[in-house]
Amino acid sequence: MTTPGSRGAVLTTLVALAATLSLTACETGGPDGGTGRGGAVGADGVSTVPKGQRVLPGELKGETLDEKRLDIADSRGQIVVINVWGSWCPPCIAEAPHFVEVAKETEGKGVAFIGIDTRESGRIAPLAFQKDLGLPYPSLYDPTGRLILNGFPKGTLNPQTLPSTIFLDRDGKIAARALRAISADTLRKVIEPLLAEKRSGPDSQ
Repeated sequence: MTTPGSRGAVLTTLVALAATLSLTACETGGPDGGTGRGGAVGADGVSTVPKGQRVLPGELKGETLDEKRLDIADSRGQIVVINVWGSWCPPCIAEAPHFVEVAKETEGKGVAFIGIDTRESGRIAPLAFQKDLGLPYPSLYDPTGRLILNGFPKGTLNPQTLPSTIFLDRDGKIAARALRAISADTLRKVIEPLLAEKRSGPDSQ
């Protein structure tokens, strides 16, 4: 039987183990196997889209792990970092501390971090993941992947693996995507130029 104390020790071991796997993905497969509309993959493995070629995602709203309603569209006007993860995925565990670090340092600076937890058989494991790793932001609960499929249609920079990270600009459009575990430095590298951009307008399409 795993006690709360031993669970923490197990988690620490998993984080250390996952760090050695941080450049791999737990699974592949998604709506589109390409780089997406206008996407160009950089040396850091992050695909980016020029401002004039970006598109809006589909509907990304639902219930969080904490059973609250959340609509990512409500964060328009901010840079939105969407991290797609699963509690069973070692690279997701490895990158989580980097997301915690950057989410805290950008709090109140026009950046919103939101998770999407997927491919889970229940809420117990992802809730423990969220608590034990100290995620300071909410995560939508998408156990079947339907939210991701509808929210990132074919031809967009959509999630292809776990973990995946999607960056939305101030207009709510898809600006970049990473299909691997990423570091705090990579997060900053993507976020900073997006913060420097001006919003096209509240009704931009």
